[in-house]
Amino acid sequence: MSDTTLLAVFEDIDPAANAIEKLHEMGVPNENINVISGVPIMHKMLGRPHPKTNVSRLSMGGAIAGFIFGVFLNFGTPNLYTVSVGGQYITPIPPGLIIVFEMTMLFALLATFLGVFLDSYFPNYRPLEYVTEVSDGKIAVFFKCPEGDQKKITDALSKLGAESIKPAEAQQL
Repeated sequence: MSDTTLLAVFEDIDPAANAIEKLHEMGVPNENINVISGVPIMHKMLGRPHPKTNVSRLSMGGAIAGFIFGVFLNFGTPNLYTVSVGGQYITPIPPGLIIVFEMTMLFALLATFLGVFLDSYFPNYRPLEYVTEVSDGKIAVFFKCPEGDQKKITDALSKLGAESIKPAEAQQL
């Protein structure tokens, strides 16, 4: 028996949260549930697990790379190209701290931008699931369930306030 992807559309967040809880009770795992909304909704409000992201790791890696590059600019470059100025150090510390800080922040910012860009799967050329009602402020819940449980789940979600429940498939936008 194969899985069927169904789409349930809800008017408000409370019925959608209750529907997700009911789907969990009926044995639909979190991996098979996708929520689409026109406004940002916290994962806690819907009883969903915290989304996993690698942006913070990429940002930290960029900051470390920027720190190393800044230290190289501050200490490596003057030692490669020595310019002796009477009575001054070859590697000045106070201006060097500014360079190290700026390089650290620059690389962290670039790595964060790249991380968000890659984490959002942009550009995405595969077919996506989208519903026009989402633009009107409604909440769409996509879920995969076995064909045998389709009628039981459809009836349960209708009682919880789903405006419509229908089979869905990904389409090219």
